[in-house]
Amino acid sequence: MILSQLRRRRGRALSLALGILVAATGFTLLTSAVTTSRAQTTGMVRHNARSAYDILVRPPTAQTSVERQRGLVQANFLSGVFGGITLDQYRRIEKLPGLDVAAPIANIGYLMVDGRLRLDVSRFLDSKASAQLLRLKPTVKAGLGSYPAADQYVYLTRNPVTIRNDLMADTGLTGLEQEKAAGRTYWVCWYYNSDKSDTTTGADGKTLTPQADPGYNPVPTSAFDLDARSRMTCRSGQGKASAEIPVAFPVLLSAVDPEAEDRLVGLADTVTSGRMLTSKDRPVWGPDPFDSGPAAGRQHDYQVPVMLSSHALTSTTLTASVERLDAGDPAKLPGKLGSPAAHRFVTALRGRTVGTVGADLDKAFRSVDSAVNFDTGGYWTVGPVAYGTSADGLVARTRPQQPADVWKNNLEGTSALLSDVPEENAGTQYRTVAGHASTNCGGHKTCSGPDSGRAPIPVIHLVGRYDTTRLHGFSALSAVPLETYRSPQVTGADAATRSALGGGPLHPDRNLGGYLSPPPTLLTTLDSIGAFTKSRHTPTAQERAPVSAIRVRVAGVRGVDSASRARVNAVAARIHDAFPYLRVDVTVGSSPAPQTVALAGGLNVRENWTAKGVALRILRAVDTKSAVLFVLVLVVCGLFLTQAALAGVRSRRTEIGTLRCTGWSAGEVLRLILGELAVVGLGAGASGVLLAYVLGALLGLSHSFAKAALVLPVALILALVAGLIPAWRATRISPLDAVTSPVAPARRSVPVRSVAGLAQRDLLRARGRTVLGAAGLALAVAAFTVLLSVTFAFRGEVAGSLLGNAVVAQARTADYLSVTLTLLLGAAGAVDVLVMSQRERATDLAVLRATGWTTRELARLTLYEGLGLALLGSLTGAAAGLATVLALGEGVLSGHLLPVAAAAVTAILVSTALVCAALTVPIRTLTRIAPLRVLTAD
Repeated sequence: MILSQLRRRRGRALSLALGILVAATGFTLLTSAVTTSRAQTTGMVRHNARSAYDILVRPPTAQTSVERQRGLVQANFLSGVFGGITLDQYRRIEKLPGLDVAAPIANIGYLMVDGRLRLDVSRFLDSKASAQLLRLKPTVKAGLGSYPAADQYVYLTRNPVTIRNDLMADTGLTGLEQEKAAGRTYWVCWYYNSDKSDTTTGADGKTLTPQADPGYNPVPTSAFDLDARSRMTCRSGQGKASAEIPVAFPVLLSAVDPEAEDRLVGLADTVTSGRMLTSKDRPVWGPDPFDSGPAAGRQHDYQVPVMLSSHALTSTTLTASVERLDAGDPAKLPGKLGSPAAHRFVTALRGRTVGTVGADLDKAFRSVDSAVNFDTGGYWTVGPVAYGTSADGLVARTRPQQPADVWKNNLEGTSALLSDVPEENAGTQYRTVAGHASTNCGGHKTCSGPDSGRAPIPVIHLVGRYDTTRLHGFSALSAVPLETYRSPQVTGADAATRSALGGGPLHPDRNLGGYLSPPPTLLTTLDSIGAFTKSRHTPTAQERAPVSAIRVRVAGVRGVDSASRARVNAVAARIHDAFPYLRVDVTVGSSPAPQTVALAGGLNVRENWTAKGVALRILRAVDTKSAVLFVLVLVVCGLFLTQAALAGVRSRRTEIGTLRCTGWSAGEVLRLILGELAVVGLGAGASGVLLAYVLGALLGLSHSFAKAALVLPVALILALVAGLIPAWRATRISPLDAVTSPVAPARRSVPVRSVAGLAQRDLLRARGRTVLGAAGLALAVAAFTVLLSVTFAFRGEVAGSLLGNAVVAQARTADYLSVTLTLLLGAAGAVDVLVMSQRERATDLAVLRATGWTTRELARLTLYEGLGLALLGSLTGAAAGLATVLALGEGVLSGHLLPVAAAAVTAILVSTALVCAALTVPIRTLTRIAPLRVLTAD
């Protein structure tokens, strides 16, 4: 009986089988896509969750209000933090159970390091001249600014120029350029570089001897006095010359525990020359290595072991226009340069520009090779950047220009001003800069002169150099700040800023008060801190608590699984319990979170701050979204099949009534209908197994034949579950009602004057059928709205960081598949109801054709009915979807009301368009209506 019924109604059976096939296969593929996406997302999160350290301990004042409000750790978090944690606190944290390593970092301050930038100017020389002068007019380019630099000079002569080193016993001077010309000896470059007093310092008729303590004229009243920083390079030769420009670098000196640092990031693997610092390295009081005068051996210093970066972690370039100067008779040049009036003579010369030359200042940094390059007479500390907030992000607040006395490196009046302060320090200031003047005790531990309170001036002992690019790598998606060794990643946030940056990133420069502070370039040991910060008077806050941060890696942590999270939380709780006033941030599973920062001049940059707990939020959101996807798609599939089964039962109303009249019981009718659905479901499921396997392979889903085989039981279950309600309804129909055509009760007649009006009357006349057709579409649109809202909420919860953005991009395929399937099934269900309605109304349509209605008018009637049904279902579904979203909680819709509303409108338009497009099938059947046959049969 079941097989014969299916053969008799092949069209309806095939259409129902096709619906089951689409629903079962689609549901299986979609759940596979969701599962695959979830597995990929979870795998990505777990793979990228571990970085250099799991917990960051900072002083209580280190956390800014912006960090607290947004749950972030700011980029460059070490900059502006000079102490705050005592060494005793570090030792106690180090001994807590559960730690793998605790690595402290103590920012001491910035030292000034002197380098030499050599620029080849040979191509600009006059090959015929026996002596000549070149002037270089440099400009320094750093970040978003350009700054004029002091003029530099090159003197090239064919006469021999020798370096005298035998004057120390008498004058204390060494390394002076001496040129012999026309029977006389001239100390060229001395009077321009070191004695600009413009007065005779001594003469014997043949030789001018430089004085040991030159008067400096003009006396610099500013650290940015360009004339005081102008230099001349004197060389002999023919056709080859270079300018040696002094370049100063403020380098951040920080103290670390070498062994802990090596365990944390592999610092020992970065050494490029010399050796690694060890725990045995500490300051040694001994003879001054630079003391070679008459009293050699009497002066002593603290000699501090350090490691220096092999590259400057600042980015600055120098470009200079080159002028060939009209210096007059070349034979007279040695005399003019070797006289006290050399400075006045050179600066008054006119020249002709012959070209440009330039280089990266990192070239000068690489020339640093010994302790003589370091000025330890004073050091500088800087404050943090203060931020405000705006609708577009953060606003970096500027500060007044640095006071002049900041650049004193001792207590000896105006002569204590540094003359080589980097030009960028005249630029925009975002940080306070504090100078810590030195005490010159003449190589003794006690001072007889002015005393700043600091210990004797230490001397640098350079034990090795290291390259930060050799550090152990960590995932860029989850790396917590590594500013101990690397510069923050800052790029232009708009076209104007990107243009100002030349399309590249913004790097730290040599401006101590600038927006970005360079990471530590000079490393020493914890035992060496006191050589710089120790006070003879009242201990400073930095001396009492020198540690700026402690980075903790917890033992046994593998990612963000529950066991790892429990271990990290336990250690963080122990640290907090021991020191409740310290700031303890759990950084495991964190990810860089780009923030837009407004800088001075209307420029905007994007900077990677760190969002905490991103990985855990992603995993929770993935689980929630996957569950919502499963439920929504299953409900839509089930409703579609239920609707198709109801339509099938309704079309067999007379047949079922006949069976009941011939003695069939309600149970037998129930088994007949369910049996037919089971056979259809098995057939559709068998076809779906092969289809799912092929499509899974084509879509690149993680699948197997076993997973594809799940289509068969899914199809069978869907068919049976969807047929329960229609089969039960069929058993409730009385035999007489089943074989008798339903007659609608008489109502007051209302004239119909248009095709649209007749379509409206048809929809209202069969309200049950209309509601049935609209219900599936309404649920599809509602599911679409809810699904999109959940997706927005998912993205809103996990996006905003590099890891979250990567997860969102990867999770979109399953979302779009879900949306497409729900809308297609909803539209198919609505069209199926319209087709059944058309079949039930075949007599009415035949009467209309017989009375003169054209096929076009009947097509319009069907189109209007479908449009009304689609609008009714889609509008109801959109309203229901928005109401459901609101009921889910404010957090789901927060910040996404406009896009979700726009999505609901889009769903209305798309579902309506799908229904209208699918109506081409029933409209084509209208052309095959034979009025005479239909009316005769009726």
